[in-house]
Order: sequence, then structure tokens, then C-alpha cells
Amino acid sequence: MDVNAPTPLLGGLSPSQFMRRHWQKKPLLVRQAWPGVRPPLERTALFALAGDEAVESRLLTQFDGRWRLRHGPFARRSIPPLSRGQWTLLVQGLDLHVQAAHEMLSRFRFVPEARLDDLMISYATPGGGVGPHLDSYDVFLLQVHGRRRWRIGPVADRSLVDGLPVKILRDFKPTEDVVLEPGDMLYLPPLWGHDGIAVDECMTCSVGFRAATATELTQELLQRMAQDLEAPARDSIYRDAAQAATATPGQVPATLQAFARAALERVLADPRALDRALGAIVSEPKPRVWFQAGDGLPVSPVAVLLDRRSRMVYDDRHVFINGEAFVAGGRDARLMRTLADDRRLEARAVARLSAGARALLDEWAEAGWVHAEEGAHG
Repeated sequence: MDVNAPTPLLGGLSPSQFMRRHWQKKPLLVRQAWPGVRPPLERTALFALAGDEAVESRLLTQFDGRWRLRHGPFARRSIPPLSRGQWTLLVQGLDLHVQAAHEMLSRFRFVPEARLDDLMISYATPGGGVGPHLDSYDVFLLQVHGRRRWRIGPVADRSLVDGLPVKILRDFKPTEDVVLEPGDMLYLPPLWGHDGIAVDECMTCSVGFRAATATELTQELLQRMAQDLEAPARDSIYRDAAQAATATPGQVPATLQAFARAALERVLADPRALDRALGAIVSEPKPRVWFQAGDGLPVSPVAVLLDRRSRMVYDDRHVFINGEAFVAGGRDARLMRTLADDRRLEARAVARLSAGARALLDEWAEAGWVHAEEGAHG
């Protein structure tokens, strides 16, 4: 992707310009960002997908002024009739299950893979929506069918309406009011209030991003680093030869506190351990993701492709795929980074991998993480 080339997707801005001017700063409305766009799947297929236990889905209704939220899977008969207004079906992680949705999400890979989360689709009948709310992450709202009215604005009061199954802002005061037609797109930074209401039967695709809080990330990092921690051949043992007899046995010895503090500081002081943990975390697939085992790669594949469910990132020393870390250097590292960036590796690049890296690629193929391009043969 040429990040300096203007694109209709961003209203004539290049990805570089968009990131400087709008990302996490201010909204952007783009008319006909995607001319001729079509839903990644038809309504009937969407309803069928919502009935799959492996798919995360929600049904939100506002019948007779009462909000009700249910979680899938949904039998077709449990989905309200199309003739009834004010209901919304949300299917999360559509890119994991539908290739067209995965390809749609790929258009937004000018944002780092470590931040990109998933593509959600919202199907709604007239009047359907999820109420005025805010998200802690950036979002692109792409209209792919029908029309949806959006009221947006900064949020001064984040208090919520009590007693509802969804988080609805108590006192939302929108500053803009727009109707999106098929092909139109709205970008919103984090914590920007928005309320989308279906004008008629409509589908909206939402591109969302990962945004962990400092506390959440710290918890995950410490847990991951603890899992990866290996005791050295001669591990230090706590000793307290100078411990005197005590009349206060309930008090934790200061020497034990110092020993524990020093042990933890040694682990946290290792930048490689922290980098490994972070890379593993951001490449971890979403819950409910599973891979179908493969047969390995042909001897000379046309190309190797990442499975659409695979997440692959890298840093200066490692490559990470689906929560696993691998040390890589030299030509192998450059080629693996190409696979992470382009999500494919051409035959001539595969042929240049070392025997060890090629064996690793075969292992990934057997795990279902990568595939030979369709039509490839040995």
C-alpha cells in the first residue's frame, strides 16, 4: 500500500495525511468513499451466520420503548420479522468468517496490525440502533446497504442511563446530523459520541481497533511474562542467615520483601522479555477463533498466504503469529516481515528461506495458519 497516495476511501486524502490530520483527533465524513460497495454477505447468509456457535452475535430490540439485549447463536425463528422496525442484529468479527469482509478490512491496513481489531456488521430495520453511546477506540462506519442517520458530537457528560442492558448516554447533545448512503463513510475518534438510527432496512460495517487501558495491558503483560519465565540453571534461593528471633512473627521480613522486589525488577528490566510478551499479546487471535489443520505446503507453492484468521506482527528481533514468538534475523526475518506486511509471500521469496524457516512455514501450514495459494501444486 502506498501510504502517500490519495484515495477516495479517505476523501482524497492519503493515508499519511489522514493519520496526521484526523486519527484520534477529529471526525471525517467521506461521501462515496467506496462507490458501488456491496455488503460482504447477503441478509439470508448473515442470519444463518448468527446461528453459528462460533460466531459472536447480539440482537438488540427497542419494542414498545423497552431495550432488550440477547446474545447468539440465534435460530432463524428467534430473529424478529423484517416487517417490524426498531431492531438490530450485530455480528462481530465478520472478517474471520467471510472472505469478502476480510478483504474489506484489509483496505484499512494503513493502521498497524497490532491495533486493527475486526469488522462488525450491523443489520437494522427502520428505527433500529443501539442508542447514543461512545467507544474507547477509533471506528470507521461504512454504509453498505440502505441509509442510516448519524448524530455525532463531543461528549461532556459520560453518565449513562441506569437500568439498561446497553450503555446509553444520559445527556447526549449532538453537534452534527448526517445521513449515510451506500458507499458513504464516517470516521470517529475515541470517546466521540454517536447515535446511528436506520432510516430504512440497512447494513453498516464498522471497522474497530484494539485499545487496551494501561491497567489491562499491564495485567496481560505480567501474566504473559510469568508464563514465559524460565528458571536459570542455578536459581537464587532466599536466604536469611541473619534473621533474628522475632516477637512479631506476623510481620513480613524486610529482607524477603527486598528479595521479591529484586527478582521482579530483574524480569522487568529485560527489554526482550517485555517485547516478546507484547508481541505475543497483540498477535493473539480473538476468542472463538480456531484453525483447521492442513497438510503442509507443496514443494514449490505459487505463493503462501496467511489464513484470514491469522494475526502476524514483528519487531526488530522477533516475528509473532497467533500468540507465538519466534526469533528471526537476516534474510529470514526480512522475508517473514514481508509475509506479515503483505499477508502473502511469493514463490521466489519462499524459495529463499533457510531450511529452518521453511520448516517453520510448513508447521504453520499444518496448523492451518498459512495456506498455499489456490491452484498451487508441487
